[in-house]
Amino acid sequence: MINELIIRGPAVHGEAESWAGVDLHISEGRIKAIAPQASLPKNIELLEFPENYHLIPGMIDMHIHGADHADVMDASLDALNSISQALLKEGTTGFLATTMTDTSEKLTQVLSCVKNFMQQPGSGAEILGVHLEGPFISPNKIGAQREDAVHIPDIKLFDQWQKASGNAVKLVTLAPELNHAKSFIEHLVKGGVIASLGHSNASFNEAKMGIEAGIRHATHLYNAMSGLQHHEPGAALAILLDERVLAELIVDGVHVHPEMIKFTLQVKGSQHLVLVTDAMRAKCCGEGEFELGGQPVIVKNGEARLKHNGKLAGSVLKMNQALKNMLQFSHCTMQDVLKMVSSNPAKALKIFDQKGSIAVGKIADLVVLNEHYQVVATLRQGKVVYGF
Repeated sequence: MINELIIRGPAVHGEAESWAGVDLHISEGRIKAIAPQASLPKNIELLEFPENYHLIPGMIDMHIHGADHADVMDASLDALNSISQALLKEGTTGFLATTMTDTSEKLTQVLSCVKNFMQQPGSGAEILGVHLEGPFISPNKIGAQREDAVHIPDIKLFDQWQKASGNAVKLVTLAPELNHAKSFIEHLVKGGVIASLGHSNASFNEAKMGIEAGIRHATHLYNAMSGLQHHEPGAALAILLDERVLAELIVDGVHVHPEMIKFTLQVKGSQHLVLVTDAMRAKCCGEGEFELGGQPVIVKNGEARLKHNGKLAGSVLKMNQALKNMLQFSHCTMQDVLKMVSSNPAKALKIFDQKGSIAVGKIADLVVLNEHYQVVATLRQGKVVYGF
């Protein structure tokens, strides 16, 4: 029997425009048609929602460490499953499993686990690859990472990890001012891996050199990087001014001030930004004491901070809240914010022909939001996997 479904009622938000009063027809896991509402054909399931709801493409989080008491660094299939199931509740249908700075042995174990998980069928959010955040970072911009495991860029070491992952590493955060960074960036680019500037104390000129070598992404813009100063503008300005670089923003109102978010959108443009959560295992778990990279973290008032020094330690942000915050902080359009949560990451990961927007022929990874941008239903490949 053909697996067919019609979604009726909510505004359907495409990449360039939105439609009201239409049916979105799904067949065999893909979007078959977007057409004016008509009489329902026989033997087709109908999901109907209020007209003030929103139908958007599944969101893609390019930077997330964990959720629901689980972390990618647990190197556990159960942990990865817990994360992937939890993300459906916030409208995330795909993500990059993000590692942290650790020993070579530990990272090999983690990457092998991710490879095994990706080879299994699953009903949760899809792991689209790995974001290797460290260890090729600056000890001067360590953030919540392990300082004792920081390493200069090493092609041989990276190749070992990439082999362990089954070529799943899609993005690597690094500091371009470190020794051997230029040749390392060029090696990543040659292998089809995104080089991302992050956890870096680079000067403006060092950051520009990294971009010229092939950097095309920036890890949590402003956070753990040399910032905007009128005498020494730092890496942040190099990122803002270069249209080739896609910049992450953590839009929780804590990592970056709301007015700075508005400024960044005005300067950078929605086509060059991507919203991420950088969430850790405490997401979905309320307040209390948790762990990140072997360090105790206190979560209180929606903030995650290292217990011993108060530094921000990732976040407990959810993607649907990031979307809502972006709309409120910047007053951007729905089409603008959907670029930042869906189409831009899909384009960066070279899967936009299949995912990242609502269009006929694409995989039906979809999310229904209510008028308050809360997730009512999440679909993967045309099947409801959360909600309704």
